[in-house]
Amino acid sequence: IITHAHIDHTGYLPRLVKLGFVGKVYTSRATCDLLKILLPDSGRLQEEEADYRNRKNLTSHSPALPLYDERDAEAALELLAPVPNDGNPIDICEGFKASFNVAGHILGASLVLVELEKARENGDSIKFLFSGDLGHYDQPIVKDPTAPTNADYVMVESTYGNRLHGDESSEDQMAEVINEAAKNNEPILIPAFAIGRTQEILYLIRELEEQKRIPVLPVRVDSPMAAQATQVYNRFTEEHDEEYASILMQKRHPLRTGAMMTTSSRDESKRLNDEKGTRIIISASGMMTGGRVLHHAMRILPNKNATLVFVGYQAAGTTGRRILDGESEVKIMKEWIPVRCHVRRIEGFSAHADWKAVLRWLEGLQNKPKMVFTTHGEPEAASAMAEHIRERFGWTVEVPQYGQRIELK
Repeated sequence: IITHAHIDHTGYLPRLVKLGFVGKVYTSRATCDLLKILLPDSGRLQEEEADYRNRKNLTSHSPALPLYDERDAEAALELLAPVPNDGNPIDICEGFKASFNVAGHILGASLVLVELEKARENGDSIKFLFSGDLGHYDQPIVKDPTAPTNADYVMVESTYGNRLHGDESSEDQMAEVINEAAKNNEPILIPAFAIGRTQEILYLIRELEEQKRIPVLPVRVDSPMAAQATQVYNRFTEEHDEEYASILMQKRHPLRTGAMMTTSSRDESKRLNDEKGTRIIISASGMMTGGRVLHHAMRILPNKNATLVFVGYQAAGTTGRRILDGESEVKIMKEWIPVRCHVRRIEGFSAHADWKAVLRWLEGLQNKPKMVFTTHGEPEAASAMAEHIRERFGWTVEVPQYGQRIELK
C-alpha cells in the first residue's frame, strides 16, 4: 500500500520488483498517474549516476550498479492497482481490507484505514489508521484532509511536530520578494519539487498577478516532470478544492501565469541563462540535491543582483540547507560556488500539517485509540508531537524505534 507519490515513499518500489516482488501495489488513481512520471525518471537517474561514477572512477564497486533501471521501474508500474480515494473499503487479501481517503498533502495523497478481520481471539477486527503525509488545512488546489475514522491504533506523521508554519502569509512574503526583485531588475530562482510544490507556486503567482499585487513577469518552469505533473493535476477533479474547481469551470488554467513557459529539452534549459532582466525560474530539485536547478544555481548564487528563494524544508546535509545555514560557498558539480545572491526563505509553503493541524485532525476521532504512533519526523519532532498528543488528549503515544516490534491486541 502506497500513500502518495513522493519519491521518499515510492523510490524503493522498483528495487523490490528487481529483487522479485510480484504482488499488487494499491494506491490512489492520481498517485498511479504521478508514479508513471516519477518512477521511470528515477530509474534513468539511477543509471546515469552509476554510469557517471564508473566513468569518473568514483566508486569502490567494480563496476557501480544502479539500484534499479528504467525497465525495473516500468515493471513496477505494471503492478499498480489504482483505487478511488473515497473511503470505500477494498479487499486486499483474505482477512485484510483497506480504505483510502484524501489526506490533503498533494494530489492523490491518501490516509489509509487498514482492517484486520477477525484478528482477535473473540473474532473482532483490529483497525489501524495511517495518516500518511498529512496536508495542512486551507492550502490551495487539493481538498483538506478527510476527518479520521475511528481506529484501535493510529500512526500519524510528525514532520512539523516541534514547530509551526508561522503567522505571515506565504502570499505576502512572495509578493514582497517578487516586487523587490522587479524593482531592481533581478532574476529569481526558486528550487521546487516537481510534484506538489511547483504547482502550488504557479497557483500563487497567478493569483498575485490577477490581484495586481505583482507585475506580470516571465515565469520559466524548467522541469519536464513538473510540466507532466501539472497535466495530471487538472485531470483529477474529485480531489480539487472548491476554488480550484471553480477556476476550471470558467475555462481558465489555475496553474498558468500570464507570461509562463515550460522547457523540455536541455538546450531550452540552457537558453534560459541568456535571458536578461527580472524573470522567475522554477526548477527541481527542491533541496538542490540534483536536477536542472543546479545549473541555474551556478549562475544565480555568485550574482549579488539575484535572489534565491526557498519555499520548502531543507534537510540537513543538502545544498539547500547549507545555503540557508549561511555557508559562504557550496560545492555544485565539483565546483565551489560562492554565495553572494540574496537568500530568502518563505514560510508557510509546506504541504505537511504542523503540530497544531495534526491535533486538529486527531480531534476528529470519536473514540480514544489504544495507542498512537508518531513517525515521519526527525527524532526531536516525533518526540515533541508525541508530547503534544499526550498533553491534549491524554492518550498513550509511542515514538517507534527502528526494528521495534509491537503486538496489536
